[in-house]
Amino acid sequence: MSYQLTLEPLGATIEVEDGQTLLDAALRQGIYIPHACGHGLCGTCKVQVCEGEVDHGAANPFALMDMERDDGKTLACCATLQSDAVIEADIEDEPDAQVIPVRDFGATVARIERLTPTIKALHLRLDTPMRYQAGQYVQLQIPGLGQSRAFSIANAPGADGCAQEIELNVRLVPGGAGTTWLHESLREGDALRLAGPYGRFFVRHSARQPLVFMAGGSGLSSPRAMIQELLARGGSEPITLIYGQRSRAELYYDEEFRALARRHPHFTYVPALSGTDADDAGDEGWSGARGFVHEAARQHFDGNFAGSKAYLCGPPPMVEACIATLMQGRLFERDIYTEKFLSAADAQGARSPLFKRV
Repeated sequence: MSYQLTLEPLGATIEVEDGQTLLDAALRQGIYIPHACGHGLCGTCKVQVCEGEVDHGAANPFALMDMERDDGKTLACCATLQSDAVIEADIEDEPDAQVIPVRDFGATVARIERLTPTIKALHLRLDTPMRYQAGQYVQLQIPGLGQSRAFSIANAPGADGCAQEIELNVRLVPGGAGTTWLHESLREGDALRLAGPYGRFFVRHSARQPLVFMAGGSGLSSPRAMIQELLARGGSEPITLIYGQRSRAELYYDEEFRALARRHPHFTYVPALSGTDADDAGDEGWSGARGFVHEAARQHFDGNFAGSKAYLCGPPPMVEACIATLMQGRLFERDIYTEKFLSAADAQGARSPLFKRV
């Protein structure tokens, strides 16, 4: 059984399978509804039901309050249709966004590479090429868990916008069932399933402004792909990467970015270590920046970010600190982009108090 869903203000009508969420149905037709957590916790995907009946699913009562339900609102990531329906969503016009429907893919683990003591690179060969924009992510199904996890694609697509092989960087999360399985049980040659591409974290090429990338932890994946794409396309706009880790041992792809900076005069790489103990930092002779990502960025730009576009990816506390620093340095919401996918644990803090929108 399926139902017809009309999305306003686009006026587009799509088919929604029984039990399929409104968000999943829209994304698989290349229609982007703003979202973040995907777990019914943050409220980013809230839409207005104008006609028809929906089941609110597992929507958190704080993200979708009773009076909002009574007023016809629902969360697209949880809601399923009980009849044909019409909804109104906050769909923004994004000139740099490509219309790429989400698809399901089979994948074979071609290679597993240890990047740091806690981060592995999974090189996955897809059954069919995936078209995506550098910076987007996939939902990887974890065998045996009945759940999927979001991972950014760490390599740029080819000149045709597609890639047969994608790289995912997976950090081992203490107590995390999904990342533990990927680190300890996954083997080369294993088969996996994934869906994608997701997200609106990609370079706004039409802006032609200096670009500032700020990344921490395994949040380097998206910026790496975006910088690869930018350098391959040419151009002369200044590109700066501020990348932070606690210790030098965790500073992966360090030599790759140093080599890119030597080859491309308009690309600047600023690695920073936040470990305070010399042994923990892993290098007594470290001569690079010390401190957190936002501190290294403030020092490098002398506190003035005006006229740039900033792309942030990393743990939520890092992203919040970077947003505050950028705004203090005369860069505002319209020029700051953040990675939008979040775990259930992060979802409660998905909406920045400094932003009107996520």
